[in-house]
Amino acid sequence: MRFLHGALHGGLLLNAALFGHVTHAIDLDISSESSIKAAASKTAYGSMTWYHGNETGQIPGAFPSKWWEGSALFMSLLLYYYYTGDSTYNDEVRQGMQWQAGDCDYMPSNYSSYLGNDDQMFWGLAAMTAAEIDFADSTDGYSWLALAQGVYNTQVARWDSSNCGGGLRWQIWPYEAGYDMKNSISNGGLFQLAARLARYTNNDTYADWAEKIFDWSASVPLLNNETWNVADSTDIDNGCTTQGNNQWSYNYGTYLMGAAYMYNYTGKAKWKTAVDGLLNVTLTTFFPSKYGGNIMSEELCEPLEVCNDNEILFKGLLSGWLGFVALVVPSTYDQILPKLQGSAEAAAASCSGMSNNTCGVRWYPKSWDGWNGMEEEIAVTNVLSSVLITTKKSGPVTSTTGGNSTSDPNAGKGDTTGDKTTTRKITAGDKAGASILTIVFVGAWGGMIAWMLLGG
Repeated sequence: MRFLHGALHGGLLLNAALFGHVTHAIDLDISSESSIKAAASKTAYGSMTWYHGNETGQIPGAFPSKWWEGSALFMSLLLYYYYTGDSTYNDEVRQGMQWQAGDCDYMPSNYSSYLGNDDQMFWGLAAMTAAEIDFADSTDGYSWLALAQGVYNTQVARWDSSNCGGGLRWQIWPYEAGYDMKNSISNGGLFQLAARLARYTNNDTYADWAEKIFDWSASVPLLNNETWNVADSTDIDNGCTTQGNNQWSYNYGTYLMGAAYMYNYTGKAKWKTAVDGLLNVTLTTFFPSKYGGNIMSEELCEPLEVCNDNEILFKGLLSGWLGFVALVVPSTYDQILPKLQGSAEAAAASCSGMSNNTCGVRWYPKSWDGWNGMEEEIAVTNVLSSVLITTKKSGPVTSTTGGNSTSDPNAGKGDTTGDKTTTRKITAGDKAGASILTIVFVGAWGGMIAWMLLGG
């Protein structure tokens, strides 16, 4: 359990400091393209050491207790390929993303009975990323664009107008904990997916839905379109009148990404206002001045070292989205690049663990903090890769600017996966959105950490 892992690290860090030998961080010259690529190759490799889906007897793309994280791994490797040109992991990415595709909608029968809308959505965003970087369609599977469309189609069909005037619920099935919540990552994720589909296909139907989702989010406490505060969740039991106002980087990132694509597609001032507002709050909140202003931090969990696996990934997702925002809305480029560069330098410096460039959770100490895992490697790979926006002369492709992924507007509409009821017990580890619950424990674990460090 990640909370216990974090609490116990106080002693491990002390032992490492007193008795461990000095290891070297990943060398990074932020002004050198070859240095950045070499650094990213180390962390991409590090993330793949945790993946076993390409081994005999294993299931491609599967992380049984945290299924959504397969999409985070593959999105990271897609960005790595896009920015560095290194195709080392392309076969594994293609195989895993097809294996988990379900009936062209990322609702595979092995996992569909306990998924949240956010879990499915992340796989749709991975497929959309593949289409936008012109990652060749599989010769014996679904096209990347069709997979993104399949996720979109199944999710808009779940739009819940009977409660709070609209919105996606966090969970898909009524027996799941959190079914009565509507949250930012599910709705912001679908907003982003619809906006990206609109731009790629030049189809206003997707843009209309994107605007509908955005406007609904702003009509409830999830998104404040004056202050640009993005809350984590709201609850249908009180008519979506109150908010769970935890501040997570990926909630801001997903709305920012969608707004950037809508501005690129429509040119409307509404979307430029949203981009500027969301970007300003994002950069202020998650690049704290106390760390110099250019190093990203997940401030809700990092200071007390209580980030769980999901939360460790959030700033990695934000890194990738910031890179694409800078490309599709060039006026943001000069704001974003220094933040990515400062974070990349600090992140590389955190990769000095275990004598093999293991990366930590927190980047601002510029040294390894004693944590290790696939999530840490993915997050660093994303920020290192995204620094290479300097090498791109144009943004992600569309169907008219080089994108060749085959469209299927009806993808996913005939899928009956999950129609059978189930009484499977839902565990916290199954949820991409488990972050909502984390803050309840922060105070308790913070006290425990302090108690341990003071000698109990």
